[in-house]
Amino acid sequence: MNQKRNPSHFQTPTPKPKGGWRHLAAFLAVVGPGIIVMQADTEAGSITTAAVAGAQYSYRLVGLLLALALPLYVVQEMTARLGSVTGKGHAYLIRQKYGLKWAWFSLAILFVCNVAALVTEFAGILSAARIAHIPPILSVSVSAALLLFVVMTGSYQKAEYIALVFCAVDLLFIPAAFMAHPDWAEVGRGLFSVPIHSVTRDFILVVIGLIGAVIMPWMIYYQQSAVVDKQLKEKDLPFERLETAIGAVVTELIMAFIVIATAATLYVHHIQIDDASQAASALMPLAGQYAGALFAVGLISAAFLGAFVVAISTAWAFGETFGWPHSLNYRVHKAKRFYSFYAAGVVLAAAIVLIPNTPLVTITVIVEAGNALLLPIVLIFLLLLTNDRKLLGDHVNRWPSNLLAITTGAVIILLGLLSVVLTFFPNWIS
Repeated sequence: MNQKRNPSHFQTPTPKPKGGWRHLAAFLAVVGPGIIVMQADTEAGSITTAAVAGAQYSYRLVGLLLALALPLYVVQEMTARLGSVTGKGHAYLIRQKYGLKWAWFSLAILFVCNVAALVTEFAGILSAARIAHIPPILSVSVSAALLLFVVMTGSYQKAEYIALVFCAVDLLFIPAAFMAHPDWAEVGRGLFSVPIHSVTRDFILVVIGLIGAVIMPWMIYYQQSAVVDKQLKEKDLPFERLETAIGAVVTELIMAFIVIATAATLYVHHIQIDDASQAASALMPLAGQYAGALFAVGLISAAFLGAFVVAISTAWAFGETFGWPHSLNYRVHKAKRFYSFYAAGVVLAAAIVLIPNTPLVTITVIVEAGNALLLPIVLIFLLLLTNDRKLLGDHVNRWPSNLLAITTGAVIILLGLLSVVLTFFPNWIS
């Protein structure tokens, strides 16, 4: 079960940062795992939750979204640190430290979350494509084929470049928000107002959805495995932290701009929605067809990127646990089980979405709630590993990181329990 680094000819040397252009080149050589996983966090389910938040509660939750960048950074920085210092993926470390039974337990959680999450990503692609009157079979099958192509190039670097292109497309939500002509003074007031008067059952459920959509279990597995596959090392940590911080801020800014876009249009006109594609359709007559089109394209891109990260994190985790060759630098014939696992997830999710009358909105809601409930279990493993001095030496967690991670897990558990109570006793809070 020794997990070895990839052959040396796969490595991409990082230039030594000596200031100026070399410093920038060193940073750009590290960019990839953090930015991609953060942008993937703005996936179909998250976009739907943010769009609903803006349509129902105007700008009142913008401040919360921006504040969530901090716990998002803290958790993902731990994963980057684990990967670069140990040179091993998250699933491998769990098996190494706690045995096969606990490894199976963690894999089961990841597998259930990821299969359901993949379905929601394809659902996002399908619903957004319908705006352009693209047949479901065409939009889903083309997306699935593209997802298979991205990873089967035999190069981590090529897959990363393609994923970064989709990260750039995700930024289209920002101009879409400006085209909606929001009241920026109201946006500013929303940043610092505490919406006590808005506390209802539905408001609490939206808040739970937003917090639950910030950190997904698959994000932890993906970033650590990507750091290993990219051959990043301990010396790259300063740039990894910077990349992770930039990614955390950008993804929460995108979520905030989604809220702003829907608040400036749908909330003002009292239009209620159930998913993000409805938001894109509704934006067209209110903010112009270009705003709606940008929103729809951003949704497809975000869903595609989310599907890529979710599927590859699953394949990486199983490969690490069972010692299969599991690098994107390997050709398909050298890592058949790894690529087969990835392909099976993509094809299965695509097939489920195409089944007539599949309750896609219900699945999306369940996935968001499930992520919130299962994340604390994943955080426990992460905290145990990042406080293990035998693994990390002087790079173990400091107390602020532990405090914030524990607080994040506790809040998510409490909100998850609250969501269950409100589901079975809807009149508990009127």
